[in-house]
Amino acid sequence: MVEKPLDYRDAGVDYAKIDPLKIAAQRAARDTAANLLRTPYREVEASRGESAYVVDMGEFLLASITECLGTKVLIADAMRAVTGKTYFDAIAQDTLAMAINDIITVGATPISVQAYWAAGSSAWFDDAARAHDLVEGWKAACNKCGVAWGGGETPSLGGVVHADTIDLAASCIGVVRPKERLTIADKLKPGDAIVLLAASGIHANGVSLARKVAEELPDGYATKISDGRLYGDALLDPTVLYSPVTEALFAAGIVPHYCANITGHGWRKVMRHPRALTYRFNKIPAVPPVLAFIQKAARMSDADAYGTFNMGAGFALFVAAKDAERTVSVARGAGVDALVAGIVEAGAKQVVIEPLGVTFTDADMHLRA
Repeated sequence: MVEKPLDYRDAGVDYAKIDPLKIAAQRAARDTAANLLRTPYREVEASRGESAYVVDMGEFLLASITECLGTKVLIADAMRAVTGKTYFDAIAQDTLAMAINDIITVGATPISVQAYWAAGSSAWFDDAARAHDLVEGWKAACNKCGVAWGGGETPSLGGVVHADTIDLAASCIGVVRPKERLTIADKLKPGDAIVLLAASGIHANGVSLARKVAEELPDGYATKISDGRLYGDALLDPTVLYSPVTEALFAAGIVPHYCANITGHGWRKVMRHPRALTYRFNKIPAVPPVLAFIQKAARMSDADAYGTFNMGAGFALFVAAKDAERTVSVARGAGVDALVAGIVEAGAKQVVIEPLGVTFTDADMHLRA
């Protein structure tokens, strides 16, 4: 147990400092849309500020995204000394999930991915077991989502990346076809149901804080949590790949009105849509033991925990109320548990988590220019 409450800033991550750069980048990027005027293609302006960028190609829409894993590799490296496993098969799935779970938020079917594996030294690639697990895990995750692995880049960046580790990232392109599958802009409305898809654990967000907690524990990552597992093992459960669910929903004739990948900013991400709407939750999913452990060990309030971690909800689907229960059934049929947890209401932009008495307002998240 830490002596004083910890938050993400204690782990070196301060979104109040990061988000202004994101907004400045969005403003500059918006100006470049004029460059498409020399082509037959046009951007879908409503995709600005969403989790993936969309271009109208005429017969279909093309979506694209680039995402990095973050610091989860450091936990894998630390746990190898404890268990002897590399964990890089799971780490590979985490990396791909960062991109794939973002691109499906706009209604896209992921088509192909590219890998970016930047090591701090060429010596990193000498570890045959680790390299094997990374390659095979990447391939397996591609197969789970039905995407082609097109290639990538494997630079050695001594002096930029620490010599003993690697920075992992992935880019993804996807197709929205037919165009009616697009899940952004003006489809979201009061009365829509909010269906939450279960998370496997921490996924790959809030990891810097999880690492900070480990530093404060006498047994570090080898600490046992409530389910009897080692803290480090539980942290390394791979992120759920949600594209099988969104593809199954389309096959069942259900097109969400909006989607949110609950990653950085935790449940604040639920209000990513630009409209002023209230997202009211009357139910919440069970919290994975590893996240409950972090909240208690870091002495985090419910507001801090739900504003940082997914707390058991990895993805939010906003669907017509008549489709809510069938959405849960389709998700479970695709192997992911789900819960009809709330409703979209007219009103101020806010997330209201009634069982916890927690409310996040528009002032708590700044992601759009």
